[in-house]
Amino acid sequence: MNRSTYIGRFAPSPSGPLHQGSLVAALASYLDARAHGGQWLLRIEDLDTPRVVPGAAERICRQLSGLGLHWDGPVLVQSERDAVYRDAFDRLTRAGHIYGCGCTRKEIADSVLRRDGRLPDGEVPYPGTCAHGLPPGRHARAWRVRVPSGIVQFEDRWAGSQHQDVAADVGDFVLLRADGLWAYQLAVVVDDAAQHITDVVRGADLLASTPRQRVLQRLLGMPEPRMMHVPVVTNLDGQKLSKQTGATALDPAHALDDLRAAGRHLGLGDIVRADVASWLTEATRRWSARWGTAPRLGTDVAAGQAPTRRR
Repeated sequence: MNRSTYIGRFAPSPSGPLHQGSLVAALASYLDARAHGGQWLLRIEDLDTPRVVPGAAERICRQLSGLGLHWDGPVLVQSERDAVYRDAFDRLTRAGHIYGCGCTRKEIADSVLRRDGRLPDGEVPYPGTCAHGLPPGRHARAWRVRVPSGIVQFEDRWAGSQHQDVAADVGDFVLLRADGLWAYQLAVVVDDAAQHITDVVRGADLLASTPRQRVLQRLLGMPEPRMMHVPVVTNLDGQKLSKQTGATALDPAHALDDLRAAGRHLGLGDIVRADVASWLTEATRRWSARWGTAPRLGTDVAAGQAPTRRR
């Protein structure tokens, strides 16, 4: 991996403050970038406006700074990039890859149930009801991308070899939602290309999204970053730790303890240091030994450009 060209990112949704689960993803992406002498960018993924909590983005930035996780350059804010997503959507439309869909979620589930006699565990694949035109009397509620046939394969640096038949397992997926909002899959692909992201390090809960993103990257002619999906933190019931499952906000007063817990979760062992900066230096060294190139001697891995926000 070329250290001079490495660009990674952390992309939280401002639906609340950072908690221990989101810290694990932030720390892993930060350490991987610093271990490879690369840049670590911050993106606020605030497209899902009904879930955005006022002030959460600013609080996340303060939490990251308090943890010593300083990002490079301006913060990219998705809600300010509607025209960029529209341009990518229009390119796909002109190429014949987009069509309108009038189906509700219940209608999709009913169609799959009638066809297969049962519903699959997890996501219900779209059966292609509107792929050749809307039924009489229906209008488009959302807009889907036509998924090419074939297996999507990629190598995940943590999880190993991955493959999925996106057309069969997912079907044509939504890019413009019924509520008028851009779908996550389109925005993340466009933004990763715009920020020249070479490496995506994030939670394993997003592993299943990668094949869909590969489909879009190929249709749009955009680069395919290297991927690493780290284990998610779970609660006592085995559920992914999140705000919905009782995760508590990180307290700046306990930054070192929170970093230690996240480091143990990522397999770095116990790192006993007196302050955040020296903890991050040792954590980067250990990450380097396991996953990549160590920084040059004398590099302050905890240092970064003063945070700014793109307006």
